[in-house]
Amino acid sequence: MKIILVGASGDVGQAAHAELSKRHQIIRVGRKTGDVIADIADRRSIEAMYDQIGAFDAVVSAAGDVHFAPLTEQTETSFRLGLDHKVMGQVNLVLAGLPRISDNGSFTLTSGVLDRDPIVSGTAAATANGALAGFVTGAAIEMVRGLRINVVSPGLLDASEARYGAAFPGHERVSSARVGRAFAKSVEGAITGQVIVVG
Repeated sequence: MKIILVGASGDVGQAAHAELSKRHQIIRVGRKTGDVIADIADRRSIEAMYDQIGAFDAVVSAAGDVHFAPLTEQTETSFRLGLDHKVMGQVNLVLAGLPRISDNGSFTLTSGVLDRDPIVSGTAAATANGALAGFVTGAAIEMVRGLRINVVSPGLLDASEARYGAAFPGHERVSSARVGRAFAKSVEGAITGQVIVVG
C-alpha cells in the first residue's frame, strides 16, 4: 500500500513508521521536514499535499497541537489551538481525502489518553481527544466505497518519557512497538469506527 503518514517526525509518527514501513510505501509528511511539507491547520495546505502526492491507499495522522495549561489560565484562544489543529486538522485530512483515496482505503487518526485518564493542565487535550473519538464513531457509518476510519489512542510513549513524563505521574508508559502495531491493526485490518486504545 501507499500510505501518507502525517506527523511522521514525532514520537507517535516514528512508531507508526517503524511498523508500517516494513511492508508498505510510506510518504512522510511534516510541517518542516518530510517527503512532503504540509500544515494540517490549513485546509489549502492539505489540498496541496494531496495534489502533490497523487493516488494513495491510506492516511495515518499522528499530528495536532494542543495547549497545556491550568484550566483557570485557559482562554477561548488557547482552547482553539487544539480544536483547530488536532481536531479540525485531522477532520480536514479525512474530508479532503475522501474523494481522493483508493477504494477500500482507510484513515487512521491519533488522539491520546487524557480524555479517559486526565492530568492537571490537560483539559484542552482531553477535549480534543474526545472530539476525535466522536468524529470517528460518527463518520464510520457514512463511509463509502469500502472505506474505513479509526483513531489510535495511546498512553504516554516510553520514547516521550524524558520530555513529558513528569506531567504524567503514575501513568503506565507504552512501548513504541505496541503503538506501531495499533496503527498496523487499523491500516491492515478490517475494523472501523473504533478507538484503538494502547495503554
